[in-house]
Amino acid sequence: MTSSPFGRTVCAMVTPFTPEGELDLDGAQRLADHLVGAGGCDGLVLNGTTGESPTTSDEEKSALVRAVSEAVGDRARITAGVGSADTRHTVALARAAEAAGAHGVLAVTPYYSRPPQEDIAEHFRTVADAVGVPVMLYDIPGRTGTRIEPGTMLRLAEHPRIAGVKDCAYDLLGSSKVIAESGLAYYSGVEELNLPLRAVGAVGCVSTVANVAGPAVAAVLDAFDRGATAEATRRHQRVLPLVELMMAAGLPGTVTAKALLNALALPGGPVRAPLRAAGSRRVQELVTAHRAASEA
Repeated sequence: MTSSPFGRTVCAMVTPFTPEGELDLDGAQRLADHLVGAGGCDGLVLNGTTGESPTTSDEEKSALVRAVSEAVGDRARITAGVGSADTRHTVALARAAEAAGAHGVLAVTPYYSRPPQEDIAEHFRTVADAVGVPVMLYDIPGRTGTRIEPGTMLRLAEHPRIAGVKDCAYDLLGSSKVIAESGLAYYSGVEELNLPLRAVGAVGCVSTVANVAGPAVAAVLDAFDRGATAEATRRHQRVLPLVELMMAAGLPGTVTAKALLNALALPGGPVRAPLRAAGSRRVQELVTAHRAASEA
């Protein structure tokens, strides 16, 4: 399979905040250290959707990358989310992330303005031209309103620094085509598709659930990689109730991940408005589902 500089079991890490809602850099370092140790992850994505990037400042984003880079070193690949609706701002964020120590950057399709495909391609080329680290494209039309079409992906794959894709397009045919016809390292960005996408050539996943169940997420890929497909299926099915409760039961993954991290006495803290904390009943449901998934 295609190799990648982004890791395999990659956690879309939350951004820990203090009880007062300020950036908790000490907590971020402790959480990152846990995730790449007992947490079973060999890559981290910082400042993504799960990391509440819409509500953190540019200065906070750079500070987070510097702190986590210091804590993790070369034990895991650090990819920094740099997406925005503005190409100039995205370039500035990408350069700042590289300077802060990120091994790669994650750039989302410009949102709201819904640019045509060639404009999208030029946006990503401009970002890739501006940095010296690998770029992962983030295809999530449900949030951005615009797809990176397979043909556009194939053209972008020709750029020497466009190396991967976080795939949230829910298009197994299109993704399979790009995987087969390019050297792009594909990552499932949809928890329930981690195993199906791996089976058609994806190299790993970028997972919100890995904040709290990294070993269970990694175990699915481990089993598949050693040819134990029945075990991979069993492990995949075992973690699905937690996936559903965290990602598809009405609350954003950031909210559910932080609820569980706080319940497990790991750094998380509050979410920033407009998000609101999970209620006590949901927290108990999450704890029960987490316990069952961790026994897989």
